[in-house]
Amino acid sequence: MKNRAGFDSALTALAPMVWGSTYLVTTELLPPDRPLLAAAVRALPGGLILTAVGRTLPHGRWWWRASVLGALNIGGFFYLLFVAAYHLPGGVASLVGSVQPVLVLVLSALLLHEAVRGWHVAACLLGVAGVGLLVVGPKADLDAVGVLAGVSAAACMASGIVLTKRWGRPPGVGLLTFTGWQLAVGGLLLTPVALLGEDLPARLTWQNAAGFAYLGFIGAFLAYAVWFRGIERLPALTVSLLGFASPLAATLLGYVFLNQGLTVVQGAGAVTVVAAVLLVQRPPVRKDRRCHDINQVKEQTSYDRVP
Repeated sequence: MKNRAGFDSALTALAPMVWGSTYLVTTELLPPDRPLLAAAVRALPGGLILTAVGRTLPHGRWWWRASVLGALNIGGFFYLLFVAAYHLPGGVASLVGSVQPVLVLVLSALLLHEAVRGWHVAACLLGVAGVGLLVVGPKADLDAVGVLAGVSAAACMASGIVLTKRWGRPPGVGLLTFTGWQLAVGGLLLTPVALLGEDLPARLTWQNAAGFAYLGFIGAFLAYAVWFRGIERLPALTVSLLGFASPLAATLLGYVFLNQGLTVVQGAGAVTVVAAVLLVQRPPVRKDRRCHDINQVKEQTSYDRVP
C-alpha cells in the first residue's frame, strides 16, 4: 500500500511539473501578450475531443456539478491566475497562490470531515515558506487587485480539489470523459472572454502551433487526467501540496533553458518545498489498527493476571 501511494503521488506530481513548463512554452513559442487565448486553446479543444470520444454527456445533477467543477478547476482558475500575473511579479503571484493547501486543509475539515493534524499544518507552512524562498526576489511589489485575484485563484482550485474529492465521478463514466467535461466547460467560459479581451494574432507560425499543441495535449489533456486521477486516489491535502512542484519546475526549467541564475536561497527553497511534500506523505494511523493494538494489550494484561 505504501509503494502504491508513493507511485500515485509521483504520478500526480507530473501534472504540476508540466504546468510549471507553461511559462517557458508561453514566452518561447506562443504569440506575445495573449494569455487568455492561450488558456482557451489549452482547455477547449481537448475538452471537446475527450467528450466526443467518450460519447457520454453529463446527466441529471451532473450537468451542474460538471459546470461547477469546470468553472473552479479550469475557467475561473485560469482567468484569475492571469489577472494576478498581470498585476503582480511572477514570484509574488506564486507566493499568493501557495495559500491553496491551507484552504484545502480548511475545506477538507468542513466538507470531507478529515481531521487536521499538526503535521498537516507544518507541511502547509513549510510549503509556503519554500515557495517564498524559491520565487520572491527583493523587489516584490504588491497590488491589491493582483493579490485579490491570486487568493481567489487559489480558492477556486482548492474548492475544485475538495469538491472533486467529495463528489467523485458518476458511475460508468471514465476518467478521460470526466476530464473532458471539465476542460470543455472551462474552455467555453474562457473563449468569449479571450475574444473580447484580446486580438487574434495576424498569423501563426509553426512555432506557435507547436506551443499551442503542447499546452493543449500535454498541459491539459494528459496533465489534468493525471491530476484528477490523483484526486481520486490521494488525500486532498496531499494533492494540493504536490502543486508546489509547479514553481519548482518553473525555476529549474528557467535555469536550464533560459540561463536564469539559481541562488543559494532558491536552492534552500527547493529543498523546503520537497520537505513539505514528503512530510504530507506520512501515512495516517488507521483507527482499526489502533483498536486492534489496544485489544491486544488488554488481552495480554488479562492473561498476565490469571493466577
